[in-house]
Amino acid sequence: MLQLTGGVYYTPRGAVLPLYLAGFTTAFGAHGVATALALEAGDLGLSLLSFGAVLALYDVAEVILKPIFGALSDRIGVKPVVLAGLIAFALASSVAIVSPTPLVAAAARFGQGAAAAAFSPASSSAVARLAGKERLGHFFGRYGAWKSIGYAAGPLLGAALVSFGGLGALYLTLALLATATAFWVAVAVPPLPVLPRPRYTLADLIRQTRDRSFLIPTLALASTTALLGVAVGYLPLLLHRAGLAPVASAAAVAAIAIISAVAQPVAGRLRDRGRISVRVGVSAALATGAAASVLMISPSPSRSMPQPSSSASPSA
Repeated sequence: MLQLTGGVYYTPRGAVLPLYLAGFTTAFGAHGVATALALEAGDLGLSLLSFGAVLALYDVAEVILKPIFGALSDRIGVKPVVLAGLIAFALASSVAIVSPTPLVAAAARFGQGAAAAAFSPASSSAVARLAGKERLGHFFGRYGAWKSIGYAAGPLLGAALVSFGGLGALYLTLALLATATAFWVAVAVPPLPVLPRPRYTLADLIRQTRDRSFLIPTLALASTTALLGVAVGYLPLLLHRAGLAPVASAAAVAAIAIISAVAQPVAGRLRDRGRISVRVGVSAALATGAAASVLMISPSPSRSMPQPSSSASPSA
């Protein structure tokens, strides 16, 4: 039991469950919509370049707005930011329910990313506050598991919903999911008091970005995130154009998410035991990702083989 403001007691499990669902929502929205847009790119009239631009809007919004919403959380608390972000996610999803044109899909994608920039980090922060130091690993592990489920199931659910009712069905599902999660957060998550924060100036930020201990891991993380983003968006697009069914194309992205969810804790344990260093692990991961990207864009043997002429006579 946790005692918070007003002498009210809360159980960590009951309070963190809606935050787990918030983590699932942002993962489902990111991968589910990306896969669905890849499958519907032709019907929407999106070229490869315009598809990539629409796909990137989610992450662009997160990169720009996460620091802003982080500062806002420090001022007003994490719960209001989680609620506002979930409601904004539902509204952004509702925009594209009726007529998901390229412009509307781009606006919805940016709006979802902006909303996720608010409620995703605020949800993880609230989990950390509710869990406490003694059980932080336990609760954070489950939060990560829910996000992994969203990343893995999102492409499959997105493809299934698009096959059943088009993009509108997917956006409607996301809007209802975000609305239900916001209601659950409002009811179950206690108001967490604002914690005092040390003053952090622009000069401190510039000084940090020039530190090798910060710059190199950040660049490595950005590179792997970019590789994952390309795979999530373009792999189902390429497979669908090659003739695979929508759900089968989405299954490739789900496999990526599952492998990532399994590999991360294994790599972490190997690092903690001193069996691999950070430099070796990061280098091997980047090299593997680069090789996989080359394989993904390389022509298949069936494409490179010349097709027989229709006028050729069959051999005896």
